[in-house]
Amino acid sequence: MTDTLDLDLRPVIAQQPDPVLFATVSGAHLYGFPSRDSDVDLRGAHLLPAAALVGLREPDETRSRMWVRDGVEMDLVTHDLRTFVRLMLRRNGYVLEQLLSPLVVHTTEAHRELVALAPGVLTSHHAHHYRGFAGTQWRLFERNGELKPLLYTFRVLLTGIHLMRAGEVRAHLPTLAGEVPEAPAYLPELIDAKAEREHGGADVDHDRVRDDVERLHGVLDAAQAASGLPDAPGGHDALHDLLVRVRLEG
Repeated sequence: MTDTLDLDLRPVIAQQPDPVLFATVSGAHLYGFPSRDSDVDLRGAHLLPAAALVGLREPDETRSRMWVRDGVEMDLVTHDLRTFVRLMLRRNGYVLEQLLSPLVVHTTEAHRELVALAPGVLTSHHAHHYRGFAGTQWRLFERNGELKPLLYTFRVLLTGIHLMRAGEVRAHLPTLAGEVPEAPAYLPELIDAKAEREHGGADVDHDRVRDDVERLHGVLDAAQAASGLPDAPGGHDALHDLLVRVRLEG
């Protein structure tokens, strides 16, 4: 966490056109490797009025905005509750990380209920999300050689491994580096280097990190095969009931 998060972000939430059910900080601050010049990624869910969903006009179920506030770049993305719940049920680890982020800017009872229901949607197939994300970030690292996509590669692989083993979504790389035995020993050094600059080349042995990434892919495969998580998400009825109730209450 950096001084960036000392900003009072509550006015940002109050300015939104519809009620915000929750807003958390995601991105590098959540992952444990923010730089001095990192932007602030705010993620959450808003609640459209029922009338917006029953007429001919298509509402903006996903809203995004980027701007600079007090010298800090802000990136806000929120989904309507229905869209957010659907993403939860699609084995999307990204939205679960946002929902369960400990960096809470704004919360409500609906947020707390979603958090309580989150364990029920976890499946062994969430490994596919993290495997695919790792592949995308690794290809980016191979193109530009920057430290940021390399750290993202390690972060998502370790998040996936921990999820398969513990049934828990954890996105904080420094913590994962200490909890996953197969994590490379040099990760703390890379995290420290990232703190100095948001963008820049990674001073690493490329052959070594390639071997470690390939090894962690194998660890993730094995963790998925041995995982006690179910094949399909549960909690559909409970999430449906929550969505209907919150929508009708407005």
